[in-house]
Amino acid sequence: MKRVAWLVLFAAATWSACAQSTPEQQVINDAAAALGGSGRIQAVKTLVIEGEGTNGNLGQDLTPDATSQMFTVTGYKRAVDVAAGRARIEQTRTPNFTYFQGQAPQKQVLGIDGNVGYNVAANGSATRVPDPVANDRKAEIYHHPITIVRAALDPAAKLSNPRNQDNQSVVDITTGNGLKFTLAIDSTTKLPTRVVSMTDNTNLGDVAIETSFADYQDVNGLRLPARLTTKTDKYTTADLRVMKQTIDGEAGDLAAPAAAASAAATSGVPPANVTAQEVAKGIWWLAGQSHHSVLVEFSDHLTLIETPQNDTRALAVIAKAKELRPNKPLTQVVVTHHHFDHSGGVRAAVSEGLTLIAQKASAPFYQEAVARPHTIVPDALAKNAKPLKIETVDGEMILTDKAMTVNLYNLVGSPHADTLLMAYFPKERLLVEADVFTPGAMVAPFAANLLENIKKHPNLKVDRIVPIHGTIAPYSDLVKTVGAISTN
Repeated sequence: MKRVAWLVLFAAATWSACAQSTPEQQVINDAAAALGGSGRIQAVKTLVIEGEGTNGNLGQDLTPDATSQMFTVTGYKRAVDVAAGRARIEQTRTPNFTYFQGQAPQKQVLGIDGNVGYNVAANGSATRVPDPVANDRKAEIYHHPITIVRAALDPAAKLSNPRNQDNQSVVDITTGNGLKFTLAIDSTTKLPTRVVSMTDNTNLGDVAIETSFADYQDVNGLRLPARLTTKTDKYTTADLRVMKQTIDGEAGDLAAPAAAASAAATSGVPPANVTAQEVAKGIWWLAGQSHHSVLVEFSDHLTLIETPQNDTRALAVIAKAKELRPNKPLTQVVVTHHHFDHSGGVRAAVSEGLTLIAQKASAPFYQEAVARPHTIVPDALAKNAKPLKIETVDGEMILTDKAMTVNLYNLVGSPHADTLLMAYFPKERLLVEADVFTPGAMVAPFAANLLENIKKHPNLKVDRIVPIHGTIAPYSDLVKTVGAISTN
């Protein structure tokens, strides 16, 4: 009898030891208990979040480190079909800063359905977004305590690397569908404090997307955060104050619209189309798509103004420059300003050995951009590392030899960017500028400042404007545009 009792106790002790959670599983179990219990979390079918807040203006602010430009977000509604991997966000954004598209509110509808990401325009037409955007939206589904803990409770999930950081318990999660996250919970309350996923950014390289959670409240048997703040790298990109949360309520139709679902998947970077128009002897306008460049021929070398957008565009522009004048080396690129769509090709330019010429205050930004790791999606510089060579413009710089003269000027006081440069060709009476005047655009909020800057330099006698966006236009178009704005 004693032997039987001993065996029972031994078996019970052995079962208890086997059933004891691993440290990484314990983090998830603690989070689940604090949120309302694993059973309750696993039973969740839909989650609907409504509120208001702000969106940041990532990569487009006044200075490289500024974070003051925001879109005010109203009418925010995020519906998630947890089991089906579908989500849809509806919101209206209104810029609190001078915006090149004007100050009108912008209605947005952004969705993800499995591998298909989509946008719905104001007229109801739907388009499929590139796969990298869709992948980020898939990850965004799990940037909420309920969805990430639910995914971590799945037996197919892999948990690893439990650790303690800043009074938080932290664990890495690979979900059953292969997505990777880091979850942190408060060591005292056990409530999730943040979730982090990694992605690629053309300018920032390997970046962390971090959503932090605060102001938990009781909702239908669960504890849910009423404040969600998202950062991309060091920049706040969203800050949402939740007004209403619904569990297992009506989420609406979250399926991708037919037009998006049937569209072909894309990488997001279209093939480059670079056209060349010689606008004056030794000066070519390299256009063909949304962002243009200008090639300048000196006696013994070539200089580009702008290698924009990304590797694909920048390398194609560089190739076109070498094709036009194969017997002269391309040695320099003038970067008009730090905004991501204009500086996205800087790393490609550095990989080709080009010297950057940039406004003085932007130099630290380019130094950091060149040093950042790009391992998730290796770019041209990651594959062909070269040191940064940079020259800076502090007010004015003259590039000249017996064949060509180009004057570079800081654009002072522009509400668009503090790091803007414009290029003036005195002999040809041409002005090259980016963003501040787009001929033919419906709105021109920065044109008046451009005109002021031109008039500050009596030696600037401009006949034509060669823009980085839009079409080549007579100087009189700028004057007319500014005059029309001042009379309205």
